[in-house]
Amino acid sequence: MSSFFLDTKAKERHNGGMDLSSIVIAGAAVVLCIALIYGFSSISKKSGKGSSSKKRTSIIRDATRKLSQNPHNASALNELSDLYYREHLWDKAFPLFETMLNIASSNKDIDPFQAALRHGICALHLKKNEDALRGLATAVKLNRESFEANYYLAQAYYQSNEYEKAIPYLKKSLIYNQDASNLHEWLGLSYYNIKRFRDALPYLKRALTDNPEQKAILFAMADSMQQTGFGEKALKVFLHLRPDPEFGARSCLAAGVMHMNSGSLEKAEQDFEIGLKHANIPQDVLLEIKYRLAGCYLQNKKMDQGLILLREIQVVNPTHRDVASLITRYQELKQNSNLQIYLAAGNSDFVALCRKITLCYFEHANVKILDLNVSTDNTEILAEIDTAKWEDIISFRFYRTTGTIGELHIRDFHGRIRDIKAGRGICLTAGSYSEEARNYIEGRPIDLIDKQGLIRILKRIGS
Repeated sequence: MSSFFLDTKAKERHNGGMDLSSIVIAGAAVVLCIALIYGFSSISKKSGKGSSSKKRTSIIRDATRKLSQNPHNASALNELSDLYYREHLWDKAFPLFETMLNIASSNKDIDPFQAALRHGICALHLKKNEDALRGLATAVKLNRESFEANYYLAQAYYQSNEYEKAIPYLKKSLIYNQDASNLHEWLGLSYYNIKRFRDALPYLKRALTDNPEQKAILFAMADSMQQTGFGEKALKVFLHLRPDPEFGARSCLAAGVMHMNSGSLEKAEQDFEIGLKHANIPQDVLLEIKYRLAGCYLQNKKMDQGLILLREIQVVNPTHRDVASLITRYQELKQNSNLQIYLAAGNSDFVALCRKITLCYFEHANVKILDLNVSTDNTEILAEIDTAKWEDIISFRFYRTTGTIGELHIRDFHGRIRDIKAGRGICLTAGSYSEEARNYIEGRPIDLIDKQGLIRILKRIGS
């Protein structure tokens, strides 16, 4: 009984060993087959690559030989230029297409349209815009309905900053292919750059949908919205762009100007100060930010800070806006607190100063103010003056402008004097009078006090 079981187990072990051997042999056969297949495949690929490489070398060798014998050999030009073009070897393909373009009219074996088109495309890739325009303009003349010719000619004009010329070709390309890359962006930015902001907006919006992270499109759209009456939406975009390293400074400038125009000087200051923190700001933008910020500082009575910025601008560009006159004006204001009030204070403080001037204008006189009238461009005070030697009704007119008062203003003042039956009129300004105005007062009861005379009066009356 025990020997039976032993024999049985021995057979099982023997059979088990046979099964394992079969599996190992089968597996080895599979591996060998895979190796053979892979080997043949590799050999085939290498053979294909080798064959392709040999064919390329042969084309280049044969075409070069033919061209050395005849530079205008059409078959060699066609074959070699096509090879280089398909491989995007633009610098090698370009001179071949240049030759083909020049001889296409006299050589029936060269396709003039393809030569012109590919010549222009190569030139575009090589940033030879003049050559690109020449080739692509020729291609469009030969086939006005070609999408490629219109598209690449539009691109060449766009890259040459000839936006008005680019627009019709961009629009035509869009008719042929709504989904072609960059068309909406180029159209929107072309209209934007020629200041046709309303036309730019729909294309910019579509371009932004396709490229939501494109900051150039976003800035142009915000500026276009601001220019066409969508100020609130534009301001949000400018504020969003303030930290951007490329468009941040210009966005700060735009936001600051909008805040200034709405009377939010503190917000405007913040915008401009953030703008100045950016690096590599274009000089025109930098000067304008400093100029605007100086204006905010001066309006907020931060005269020292404002003058520092104005002097920085003057060092770079002495003729920038009215910087020179502002520096002169505010240096004088620093030295004379009454002049500060006269030129820059609120209306109530200005009127109070005018009353003070009226009361102190004539020394040792009793003054009684009879009437006071404040208009948009001047303030008038009617006063009764009584001195030891004379008494009279005097009309004082005060102008805050630093510009030139002309004859029409003085004629108006003279008419006013007659209407109220005043004995004399005294006109004061922080600016000057025209020669015609000074001639007009000859023989008339009017005294003209210009800026220098006003400063002497303000110094005399004290603070």
